[in-house]
Amino acid sequence: MSKQTHSFQAEVAQLLHLVTHALYSNKEIFLRELVSNASDACDKLRFEALNNTGLYEDQPQLEVRVSFDQAARTLTIADNGIGMSQQEAIDHLGTIAKSGTKDFMGKLSGDQQSDAQLIGQFGVGFYSGYIVADKITVESRRAGLPAEDGVRWVSGGTGDFEVEQITRAQRGTSVTLHLRDDADEYLNAWKIKQIIGKYSDHISLPILMEKEEWKDGELLVPGDENGGRQPGGMVKTGEWETVNQASALWTRPKKDVTEEQYQEFYRAISHDSENPLTWAHNRVEGNAEYTQLLFIPAKAPFDLWNRDKKAGVKLYVKRVFIMDDAEALLPSYLRFVKGVIDSADLPLNVSRELLQESRDVKLIREGSTKRVLSMLEDLAKHDQHAAPAADAAAADAAAADAVTDVVSDDDKAKEGKYSAFYAEFGAVLKEGLGEDFGNRERLAKLLRFASTTSDAANVSFAEYKARMKPGQDAIYYITADTLSAAKNSPQLEVFKKKGIEVLLMTDRVDEWALNYLTEFDGTPLQSVAKGAVDLGDLQDEAEKKAAEEAAETFKPLLAKLKEALKDKADDVRVTTRLVDSPACLVVKDDAMSNQLARLLKQAGQSAPEVKPVLEVNAEHPLVKKLDGSVHFHDLAHILFDQALLAEGGLPEDPAAYVKRVNALLV
Repeated sequence: MSKQTHSFQAEVAQLLHLVTHALYSNKEIFLRELVSNASDACDKLRFEALNNTGLYEDQPQLEVRVSFDQAARTLTIADNGIGMSQQEAIDHLGTIAKSGTKDFMGKLSGDQQSDAQLIGQFGVGFYSGYIVADKITVESRRAGLPAEDGVRWVSGGTGDFEVEQITRAQRGTSVTLHLRDDADEYLNAWKIKQIIGKYSDHISLPILMEKEEWKDGELLVPGDENGGRQPGGMVKTGEWETVNQASALWTRPKKDVTEEQYQEFYRAISHDSENPLTWAHNRVEGNAEYTQLLFIPAKAPFDLWNRDKKAGVKLYVKRVFIMDDAEALLPSYLRFVKGVIDSADLPLNVSRELLQESRDVKLIREGSTKRVLSMLEDLAKHDQHAAPAADAAAADAAAADAVTDVVSDDDKAKEGKYSAFYAEFGAVLKEGLGEDFGNRERLAKLLRFASTTSDAANVSFAEYKARMKPGQDAIYYITADTLSAAKNSPQLEVFKKKGIEVLLMTDRVDEWALNYLTEFDGTPLQSVAKGAVDLGDLQDEAEKKAAEEAAETFKPLLAKLKEALKDKADDVRVTTRLVDSPACLVVKDDAMSNQLARLLKQAGQSAPEVKPVLEVNAEHPLVKKLDGSVHFHDLAHILFDQALLAEGGLPEDPAAYVKRVNALLV
């Protein structure tokens, strides 16, 4: 078939422009990406061959070969994996099917070393070859297709690429890089082996390179410019040797894996530029047998809140790769966890549908969840702000699994790490309160909040309880859009006056999550914006009597206010929670909060109409001035709208509010 020329997808052309204009300083990552792609192709063949062993053809041994030709200035990465058909080559190498360059461009920071790591995150690792090459040739044949259905793809990394049909006896793919003039170092066997050892040693497939040996110089004609002898040098022997360990890192004993190897393995599977906060490597035996290697990242990925993004750890069965994002193996609130789970019990042909129903998967999910929580508890235990966490060993014993080979940092290195983790992933962790009833108590101990005594989100429920005043019988909290709005809420005034600490909750998930957590260690949680304020023994008899007298005295005024605001307020009453402000809004104990109702509406979801209760401060001059005022109706509405503004809401009719205020000012 004659050659066909195709134009790159616009996003690919944009990406290639970045790459070819030397955006990246860490050039050697191209080899990591291409070797990783080759390994993935072999994994895909092994998976498809579960139902069709004929795909192996006459090569059951899967491998990756790396070779170079100094004379031709080429470097080739070849695999005998699944391969590509002609259409697949056009689709996969001419377009970006995943996040696209628009998102990719938005994440560039200007730090070339960090930006280099992004190329793998966006599924565009193939194009990293243009960091060192001015032309790439790809030859491939999909397993199962005849030899004459091979394909050659060639591009100089500009605006288009050529595709032609070729005859290719071997299945799989070879990627040949025609190196730039400044890429001589990648024509050196020692340098290539060093990069493979650094980035790809964990790959379970053998990575082969041709052996080299030293050859002495040869005697030439006397008087030759080389002194009569040709210089010696390294020559290829024709034999191939494995240059990586060729065993999955998670299958190796702990003593054989260094901290640097764990960190590099994490960076390879996550495409993260930073080391993980911590990790655990365990062999679990008991009701289910599996190996888990789980990492907790230091930074949240850019798509943590993308609900369409698939998340989960890599699943292997008896060291055979099954799927990348096995979301059934961990709950969604732990979607930030990276790693590998290798099961000895699941069938090799397991699918996503079967994973949802499998008893063994349920055991793996429970055990892995407990392991991650134990890792977090261990970090929290060493955090200077954290209260003592639950005994991780006791929690693991409850899982009825025998666990060995736990790997983690030393205790000193863990100090402060939980605060760093919580700043990145605390909001996601809170989702577990509604998703994971069995671990709710453990999750509650891991939560941290700001409070009226600390702007930093480092106050645990346990610490709060330890500081509760004698006679205090509830953990008080308030939810708001921002920390400033929470700190300055009128609803906190009486608590500040009496020195009662209140937790300040400002994550959007807080309102939803606290529907599932009504108490902590036997102490009820109480929103200061719900129900009538009742401080119990913290309020003296004189205050209670004054409040009762004020309520009686103000009955006529309250009735008039209720009538004037009947379309806005469910009730109007005198309160003791206010000190400096004239009014505030609260809701009844069993009603949805105004904050949650606003969040639902902002998310485009329907929310029940919430009529709040207007509470007024009988001692405030503005409230006293209401009775008998000719502007009573306007003042009543201003009072309500100001209370709404103070808690972060907006008046239903902002123009009417402004008009009323201006009229009174004039």
